Amino acid sequence: MIKDGFLYLAALIFAAAVLVNLPKIFKGKKAQVFFNFAPPIVLIYLGLMLLCTMKVWDLSATSAVYKSVKNPILYAMLFIMLLRCDLKKIIKLGPKMLIGFFAATLSIGLGFFVSYAIFHQLLGAGSWKALGALCGSWMGGGGNMLAIQAALDVDEATMAYALVMDSICATLYVMFLLWAIGNHEKFNKWTKADTSIIDGVGAALEEEAKANTKPLVWQNIILLLGSGLFVSAVSMELGSMINAHLSFFDSTTWTVLIVSVLGIVFALTPFGKIKGTEEISNVMLYIVIALIASRADLGAVGNAPIWLLAGFVILLIHVAIMIALAKILKLDIFTCSVASLANIGGTATAPVLAGAYSNALVSVGIMMALLGYVIGTGGGLLVANLMSIFG
Repeated sequence: MIKDGFLYLAALIFAAAVLVNLPKIFKGKKAQVFFNFAPPIVLIYLGLMLLCTMKVWDLSATSAVYKSVKNPILYAMLFIMLLRCDLKKIIKLGPKMLIGFFAATLSIGLGFFVSYAIFHQLLGAGSWKALGALCGSWMGGGGNMLAIQAALDVDEATMAYALVMDSICATLYVMFLLWAIGNHEKFNKWTKADTSIIDGVGAALEEEAKANTKPLVWQNIILLLGSGLFVSAVSMELGSMINAHLSFFDSTTWTVLIVSVLGIVFALTPFGKIKGTEEISNVMLYIVIALIASRADLGAVGNAPIWLLAGFVILLIHVAIMIALAKILKLDIFTCSVASLANIGGTATAPVLAGAYSNALVSVGIMMALLGYVIGTGGGLLVANLMSIFG
């Protein structure tokens, strides 16, 4: 069992590197069919999750390293991805993104209400409070959960079950969305979605990047890495300082806001045209996904099977409603999946999913996640009070 923090980090990155290169190693037709179904980004998620469950590393001993590197790398990745952001093109995406977002929010709230109606006698007395706190988290981020937990005075013992549900269900759901967004063509064809605007925005930004025919040199790599990590560090400090005086957002959300503003501003300068933003941000993307997946211990569900089942029912209701609305309103899978994860994952994972679809659209994931954070606390409290009807 790995207990050394550096060895843990090195093992994650090495495992991600091997899994990313599998399609290049195995090139047969059968292999390609497999990788179309399970692309490297999903294999990383699944592989690291299984290694975690097999206790390859000690979660307690390596938690300090995880906490110290995951968010800084995530913020650096967001900054570098946003260097390719063009707000004028992003705005063209129109109201469909908002429709998708609020459809996701309402369907999640309904999922919690229906699931609790089914399982409330098995979940225990007062479980509606913990589920209400988790609902706030699944409508925009962990800050909302802490606010609702304090507002409803939820005891730690009950919250522990909700956190197990959050950890396992949300982790598996992210993996599912990463797989689904990799098969966007089939879904969009089925819903008859008009993806010309999204594809056009992504293609236009991709073409701008390709038009830069300058070679990728090591000076660019170290400049982007250094700038991204420095912006990440400074933004984290500023986020904590602002949160101390303006606590309606937590420090994480303030940090994402600062990183986003800096990325968008620098995208308007020659710095945004530096060769290598896609390559460096992709490396960071896969490292972040490996880090997130490395904390998903499936063995943790042993003492909370009913809570886990309730969580999957919530997600099933949510997904069913989103698929039905996608078919009726002809929504594309990017809109649906990013809107969904902007609620359930918040600023930590929605930009990652958007970046997995196209680096050029990561700002969409950030903006939608921030919207979720604004409404999550109120939404979670509303659902909690509705669930309290059942006792």
